[in-house]
Amino acid sequence: MRDLMPTGRPVLVLAPMQDVTDLPFMRVMARYGGADVYVTEYFRVYANSRPDPWIMRSVDENPTGRPVFAQMIGQDVDELVRVARLLLEHPVAGVDLNLGCPAPVVCKKEAGGGLLRNLPKVDAILGALRDAIPGRFTVKTRVGYHTHEEFPELLEIFRKHAIDSLAIHGRTVVERYQTPVHPDCVRMAVETLDCPVIANGNVVDVATGLGYLAQSGADGLMIGRGAIRNPWLFEQIRAATTGGDVRVPACRDLLGYIRLLYDELAGTTRHFDAVGHVQRMKKTMVFVSQGLGEEFEYRIRRAKTPEDFHSACAERLESDEPVPVEPGAESKLFCGYGELREVC
Repeated sequence: MRDLMPTGRPVLVLAPMQDVTDLPFMRVMARYGGADVYVTEYFRVYANSRPDPWIMRSVDENPTGRPVFAQMIGQDVDELVRVARLLLEHPVAGVDLNLGCPAPVVCKKEAGGGLLRNLPKVDAILGALRDAIPGRFTVKTRVGYHTHEEFPELLEIFRKHAIDSLAIHGRTVVERYQTPVHPDCVRMAVETLDCPVIANGNVVDVATGLGYLAQSGADGLMIGRGAIRNPWLFEQIRAATTGGDVRVPACRDLLGYIRLLYDELAGTTRHFDAVGHVQRMKKTMVFVSQGLGEEFEYRIRRAKTPEDFHSACAERLESDEPVPVEPGAESKLFCGYGELREVC
């Protein structure tokens, strides 16, 4: 992984988000500068499963010109090894294992974050995959299942298997997305492992990104939901970490992004359903509309037709007003660091 990292600044990675970070979304992110490294939506691995063709397009038709890792999720050792070998037949930069998804349906199957309740199995899976993958093998994890005090034991397993990079969502599975992150756990990994450590969770703007880097000492940031709302975020952090000017987009710029995303996502279906597409966009707009006013959020929630959707966006965003910072973004920081503690 170190060979893919830029010189003189943190590496920036687009976090895998199921049903979000697909081929058209990657194409849009690339238009705004994009990440240094991308990770696919996860490939579900089970008996006789094959890599999902739609997700595989993100690798085979990679529109970014930058490395793409293929992420797997599952709990059967032999099946994970089998699918990893299938993925390696494609132009992947490496294979990543998901140990962080907190979705109840996933954890119930002892996959994703659910595996963190069974560390001997995590040990067995990492050992088998490390032996089977000759190139880059990376892991995305949380800091524990119930409590971050579980993290030191988990960290020893990662160190044992010489993974090539570790991305850490700085919350436990139980904490999901509702609490501050634990940068002390990320720092512990930085001080323990020989591989690059990437910090993930609560990076919603430049301030939270720089704060997370400072507190954790991480080699880079993995950004997910923050990039949905602000596709300029990668370029903003690049500028902030290299002494450049940080661009502040106007509402009119955000409107252009929404329209581009609408068109790119619309082009992914053979039989276009306008009403269904508006519903799909509303899932994305949950993140984009934050901080833009209750009336705008209400109109987006109520939109049923393309006309409803586009008129609501145009009336709110057709201006040179700077895009407002998401409410509370400046306080969505970290556990246990005085002035950086989240205001609860």
